[in-house]
Amino acid sequence: MDLSQALETVSRSDPGMVRSHNEDAVYLNPALGLAILADGMGGYNAGEVASGMVTTLLGSELGKALTLQEPYLFDSNGQRRANGLLEREIERANHAVYQAAQSQPQYAGMGTTLVMAVFYDNSMTVAHIGDSRLYRLRGEEFIQITRDHSLLQEQIESGMLTVEEARHSQNKNLVTRAVGVDPLVEPEIHDYATQPGDIYLFCSDGLNDMVEDEEIGATVQMLSANLELAATQLVQLANDNGGRDNVSVILVRVRQSYPAPRGVIGWLARLRAWFK
Repeated sequence: MDLSQALETVSRSDPGMVRSHNEDAVYLNPALGLAILADGMGGYNAGEVASGMVTTLLGSELGKALTLQEPYLFDSNGQRRANGLLEREIERANHAVYQAAQSQPQYAGMGTTLVMAVFYDNSMTVAHIGDSRLYRLRGEEFIQITRDHSLLQEQIESGMLTVEEARHSQNKNLVTRAVGVDPLVEPEIHDYATQPGDIYLFCSDGLNDMVEDEEIGATVQMLSANLELAATQLVQLANDNGGRDNVSVILVRVRQSYPAPRGVIGWLARLRAWFK
């Protein structure tokens, strides 16, 4: 099923005002309802390699899988097939980055955060690792959907820091999970219902470290009629506030309902996709 009519997608990625190169990577395939954002880490250009590997591998392998499998169906464990697909392909991407880091000295210690979603059947499955985020604007409500895998988040949840104190902490970039750093990684995966009119914002911490959530939400809402302008403005805000890190954003608007084709129609849709 081609979702490009149901989903409007825009992306921006910028090195910021301080870094000499961009270690973020983004990938969009609106026809398959696939959005991926990664924020790399590591010395030299290793972070750029890690984020690029992950977005490329996931984009390619999930693209193949989604043309052959119905992500909305449930497996024997009662989970949607999309969950298993994401878990399996993230595991493979983690292995590839980890092996590259182990075998090539210039890539030692490299890794990347990840936030991604597959949209299908009026819903989405979201996977994330690290502190890159996904937000949702629904009507006038702007909320953070993902929960950071970071030292700061753990300190907030344990009561060691308030949210306000965390905003001014020096430990903003210490993540507790990342792709490619260890032999195994555990993505956090959840399913959500979507509604026509929803706008989803995927971003690296170069945005939310520089711009308060309230201003991010107000900007998306104010410029919701023009996602291209909204994405450009979000990057500009981060840079105007110092741009201390690379900043990347993906915006996805749900234009209309997109129920999955069932039965014979679904099989025909997959056959057409396979022979394209």
